[in-house]
Amino acid sequence: MLIELLKKRRSIRKFQDRPVEKEKIDMLVEAALCAPSSRNTQPWEFVVVTDPETLAGLSKAKPKGASFIENAKLAIVVCADPQKTDVWVEDAAVSSVIIQLAAADLGLGSCWSQMRLRNHDEEKSAGEYISELLNLPERLNVATVVAIGYPAEDKPPRDIDSLKQEKISYI
Repeated sequence: MLIELLKKRRSIRKFQDRPVEKEKIDMLVEAALCAPSSRNTQPWEFVVVTDPETLAGLSKAKPKGASFIENAKLAIVVCADPQKTDVWVEDAAVSSVIIQLAAADLGLGSCWSQMRLRNHDEEKSAGEYISELLNLPERLNVATVVAIGYPAEDKPPRDIDSLKQEKISYI
């Protein structure tokens, strides 16, 4: 059931030294391509990264919040073309979540690292750094990097009592 998957999925930042099988990578890519988008514009594009040197490079995209990417065996860089729709950010975010849910369903751990509106250093944004690293077309903006692998940490599922019910209003 989807609700059980949602409770089970947690941000995993520690990964086993075990590659993700090609079949699972293919399923993750298929899930990403099935992600909904506004008016079905599908502005997103994905870069699948398994090369250890490139993963290490991605982990240095911003000063904080990306170092865990280096130890993942897989990362999916979520980009989008802002010329296709004014809601490319939302569409890229939705696809990032779909990737994370698919990973959890396949027994993999994942964590999303936001790159949009983050700096690599004082002269370059994280997105510009990644675009150069991956030689991306200028038309694409980098939204997130989703690090994926077999979990090397165990986090309990969310407890129903920990959910913030006060965030809900009924009318």
